[in-house]
Amino acid sequence: MKKKLKTRILYSILIALILFVANIFMSTGFFRTIENKFEGKIVKEIHLPGAEDITISQIDSFAIISSTARKRIPNTEQETGGLYFLDLKNKNYQPVLLTENFKRPFAPHGISIFKKDSIYTVAAINHTAKGEFIEIFKLIGTELIHQKTIKNELIFSPNDIVLLDENRFYFTNDHKYKDGLQRLAEDYLGLSISNVIYFDGENYSEVASGIAYANGINIDSKRGLVFVASVRGFLVKVYQKNEDHSLTFIENINCKTGVDNIEFDTENNLWIGAHPNLLHFAAYAKGDKGMSPSEIIKINYIEKGNYTLEQIYVEEGNTMSASTVAAPFGNLILTGNVMDKHFLILER
Repeated sequence: MKKKLKTRILYSILIALILFVANIFMSTGFFRTIENKFEGKIVKEIHLPGAEDITISQIDSFAIISSTARKRIPNTEQETGGLYFLDLKNKNYQPVLLTENFKRPFAPHGISIFKKDSIYTVAAINHTAKGEFIEIFKLIGTELIHQKTIKNELIFSPNDIVLLDENRFYFTNDHKYKDGLQRLAEDYLGLSISNVIYFDGENYSEVASGIAYANGINIDSKRGLVFVASVRGFLVKVYQKNEDHSLTFIENINCKTGVDNIEFDTENNLWIGAHPNLLHFAAYAKGDKGMSPSEIIKINYIEKGNYTLEQIYVEEGNTMSASTVAAPFGNLILTGNVMDKHFLILER
C-alpha cells in the first residue's frame, strides 16, 4: 500500500509539473503559428537603435521617438540614447536629435507629450545605472529644454508614462521585483503584482494594481478612460478615471498577444505594438535568438463589452523584430522596437 501511495504521489507531482510547464508555453504564445500579414508597404527604414516608444502630435504633424541602444535585456551596463524629432510633413523623414545637450546619463524608455498653448511638455522614463528617473522637458519648436528630474521610491521599475498636464501624470511599474527568483517568477508564472502610480505634482499614490507586467499606458481624455497594457496577461485593461484621478477597473480586453505601448489615432482607436511569442522575445532580448516576431493590432473601443479587435500587421521578425509601438498618422504607421538598429514607417 505504501508503495502504491508513493507511486500515486509521484505521478501526481509529474502531472502537475507537466501542466505547469504546458501552461507557461500556452500562456506566452509559444505554440502560435506566425504568418506574415500586411496590406500595405514599407515606406522607409529609419536607422535609430531601439526606438522603443513613439508618440505623435496629430495637430502639429510630428513624432517624438525614444531611442536607446540596447544590447540585451535586462541591461548589464549603462545604456545610452536620446529623444528625436521627426517632421511628418517632410517626406524625407530625417530624425533630429533633441537631447544632444542633455548631459546626465540618459536611456529613455516610455514617453508622453502634452500641449498647452504652443509649448509641449515631454516626459520620458530614464533608466540609469544609478536608478530610475522621470525626466521632464519643454519642447518649443525643435528646441528641447530640460526642466527637472523626478525621483521617488515608487518610481521603482517604470515602463511607460502618460501626461495629464504639465505637472501630473500616470506611469506604470512593470515589475515588483528587480532580479533573482522573484523576478523570474513574475515573468514566467505571470504573477499579477505590478501597478500604476499617479503623481499630482507633489504626491504619489497607487491607483491600479494586480497587473501582470504593466506596460504601455494611455488616456482617452474625452471619455475619461485609461488603458493599460498587460504584456504577460495578453490583456488591455480598461479603467474609468475618477474626479480624484483614482482609477476604477472596467474590464479586460483579451488581445491574444503580448501588448506593449498604446497610441491613439484621430478617432480614438487604440494602436498597439505587440509580441506574439513572449518566450521567443525573451530569448531574443537575452541575445539567444536572432529575431523575434512583430505584431500590430487596432482596437475600436465603444463601451464595456462592445469593442472590435483588428490584426493590422504580423511579421516573423526578418524585417523588424520585437515591435513595441504602432503610432498612426493618416495612412502611415510608425512602428518601433526594443533593440533593432532601425524602425519602420509603414503605409496602409
